[in-house]
Amino acid sequence: MVEKERGGGAAAGAGPEAGYAGEDGRLTLRERKKLRTRQRISGEATLLFIERGFDNVTVAEVARAAEVSTMTVFNYFPRKEDLFLDRIPEAAELIVRAVRERGADESPPAALRRLLLDLLARRHPLGAVGEGFEHFWRTVLDAPALRARAREAVEEIEGTLAGLLAEAAGGDAGRPGYDHRLAAALIISGCRAAYTEAAARALAGDSADEVAVDQEAVIRRTFDVLERALPDGAGGGSAASRMA
Repeated sequence: MVEKERGGGAAAGAGPEAGYAGEDGRLTLRERKKLRTRQRISGEATLLFIERGFDNVTVAEVARAAEVSTMTVFNYFPRKEDLFLDRIPEAAELIVRAVRERGADESPPAALRRLLLDLLARRHPLGAVGEGFEHFWRTVLDAPALRARAREAVEEIEGTLAGLLAEAAGGDAGRPGYDHRLAAALIISGCRAAYTEAAARALAGDSADEVAVDQEAVIRRTFDVLERALPDGAGGGSAASRMA
């Protein structure tokens, strides 16, 4: 999302590339080349969008900067907006893993709380706090297309979370009930409020270190409130309670 240098992109993580790993979990040479190409394209796009504005840069210009064809850009990023919001797939994957791989005595909301606190502590780009993040937020706010894609991504993740909560409660992930949809909507709204707080602080010029300290308290408070507000049983319960 941010912190990208020319010729390179965001650090590899639990993004879409994770599915390319071989049986031993390591990437092949071809897969590493594809990952580096994806990172280079996104990194060049991010710099151009921040420097000139999202609407003032064409995909063809991104392709020239990354030294690839326009078709190659679209092979990696079907939509221009995803060149800048390139961590959406990673965010969804991290949420899925946090819920499905949570501890035996851990509820889905507790697993998500732990995930957000971990991202913040590591200054991961998805943790919403870091040096230079104000440039990312300002670029999004200045581009209606990016704001629309961000809202769409939030809706997609909310739907995924509703399915995860239904699955955690022993139901059908493909047909989450109302309580699970309500719980997902509340959790996502709480997370959005927490991220908005971090963005507002960054745009106001507060230092990343100051924001990080306060943001930990914001996340904890958010999930304290959510755990009291969630419908009974809609949080999915712990793995141990499902097996009881």
